[in-house]
Amino acid sequence: MNTKLLHGVLLGLVILSILFAFVANGGGEVKGDKNVIYVLKIEGTIKEGTSLDVAEGLKEAEEIGAEAVLVELDTPGGLVDSMLKITKAILNSKVPVITYVTPKGAIAASAGSFILASGNIAAMSPGTTTGAAMPVEIGMEGRKAADEKTIKFFAGHMESIAASRGRNATQAKRFVTENDVLIETAALERGIIDLIAINETELLNKVDGKTVKIGTENRTLATKNASLYKKEKSVRSSLLEVLSNPQIAFILLMVGIYGLIFGFMSPGTYVPEMIGAICLILSLYGMGHFDVNMFGGLLIIIAVILFIAEALTPTFGILTTGGAVCLIIGALLLPKEPFLFSPQSDWFEGFLLTIIGITVASAVFFGFAVGAVLKARRRKAKVGGEELIGKITKAETDIDEEGGTIKIRGEIWNARTLAGESIKEGGKVEIVDREGLTLIVKRKSKS
Repeated sequence: MNTKLLHGVLLGLVILSILFAFVANGGGEVKGDKNVIYVLKIEGTIKEGTSLDVAEGLKEAEEIGAEAVLVELDTPGGLVDSMLKITKAILNSKVPVITYVTPKGAIAASAGSFILASGNIAAMSPGTTTGAAMPVEIGMEGRKAADEKTIKFFAGHMESIAASRGRNATQAKRFVTENDVLIETAALERGIIDLIAINETELLNKVDGKTVKIGTENRTLATKNASLYKKEKSVRSSLLEVLSNPQIAFILLMVGIYGLIFGFMSPGTYVPEMIGAICLILSLYGMGHFDVNMFGGLLIIIAVILFIAEALTPTFGILTTGGAVCLIIGALLLPKEPFLFSPQSDWFEGFLLTIIGITVASAVFFGFAVGAVLKARRRKAKVGGEELIGKITKAETDIDEEGGTIKIRGEIWNARTLAGESIKEGGKVEIVDREGLTLIVKRKSKS
């Protein structure tokens, strides 16, 4: 096997081993404490890493015998599939779960309102908000409400979650169907939450002695003066949270495709191919955590083909324009799954800017840089004396059609003139051709 290829394969295996080791490893160990509250934080956009973090935390809390799990919320929403995994894990938890929107100014919007409603006990801090849970879809028109079938399904699901916890199912359903938004006092009055607490200490004092149902068992909470253990994100969940972001997945996809293309165009180093293959694997892995529109993926591939065609057969920007249009449409159609984002979320704007930035960079690169490289590769190679043609120097000796010598770039070359011409020693000459190891020169006329 070629040595460079072997080194490239080994490098790729090492990098992939490290990445999958990160994915395989969880968080650290927690020493048992009979009266400990296990604290999980859900902040920012809810993605696959978030659901993994919650699942790991609930399992760990059960293993150490925690009195309860406190899930602190401050989120604008996130991916539907990730939200469903989180609510399912909370509803089936063998440890009581307290969901709490905190600190002041925090929100549990969209997917966050589903999670808030799923807790055995739900609470909010003063100055917090919840609701606005109508699912949205992303397309060429931007964000828009999902189809009626999807909205009805998630409205029914929210209603079911609230009813299972003894909450106001009608109001919970309106979070999805009417995009209702409630502050903490209204949420308490309408039976969405159980209490309002300024901070963790007040919350734990208020829920102390309350009875919650875990499966078929009634359990009385002993949370007063309990110690708090705040779980840090594991490397595994952090990595998955990054990869499951559609923006990151899209960027990795493009880098992967370009890496393979440039690797095939410049064989021998194996670096572009290896980087491209790794990025492509990571992008496909990340896309596995949200539904992908195959038509969007096809448009992205067509866009890359058009960019390459522009570089190979320049059409003065026609194919580049077509490729840019296909890339933008394909990227916007790529995430197919409904998203649960609040109306205030700037996720889509960020995603759109990412798409436009990559499209412009790709169009410029393929329109100019790749075209220049390919033109250079198609140009006939000049080696030895051929690359000296057109150079100006001085005659080292008298030169005529029989012969003589010149010095150029520190080398002495045999030279001769065309028939009937002679050049005196020291005269300026221009190299016009080459015959074997002899250069053909002519007198350089004064400008």
